[in-house]
Amino acid sequence: MRMKSLIAMLAVTTALTVPAVAMAREVTFTTNMRNYGGDGAYLAFYVTDAQGKYVGSLWMAGGKTRYYEHLTGWYRATGGDTSEINGITGASVGAGRSLKVTVDLADTLFDAGYQLHIDSAVEDMRDSPNEIVVPLTSVGLGQKVKGTRYIAAFTYAR
Repeated sequence: MRMKSLIAMLAVTTALTVPAVAMAREVTFTTNMRNYGGDGAYLAFYVTDAQGKYVGSLWMAGGKTRYYEHLTGWYRATGGDTSEINGITGASVGAGRSLKVTVDLADTLFDAGYQLHIDSAVEDMRDSPNEIVVPLTSVGLGQKVKGTRYIAAFTYAR
């Protein structure tokens, strides 16, 4: 998991760092799924800047690329470019289960207008783009956010 964290940090921070070295810290995403009665959910975790422009992908839950187009916010932002998620993927997340992922995020992402997005999709059920959209702020650390369809609750913490 450490290598995946490093890759995720590099994917996001290289687009944001200037010549100075950015400080980064471990941030743990905890996603608790509802008992929605379907197959495992695909989840895309990605960041946008203050203008809503895509910055980078942090994690993809679900390994079959043919389903990525159903993560419509992420897919639209990246053009479905799977190189955006190389090395940062895991299994889909079953109904009623939890996903805990730890990544290294640059401190420059916090309190600077960046937002974390989570898109979700379940086979034979409705897609849920932007199921979670949360500003990356120090105040938001540890605050529970409810999803709109498949995600019961989400938190991020250091």
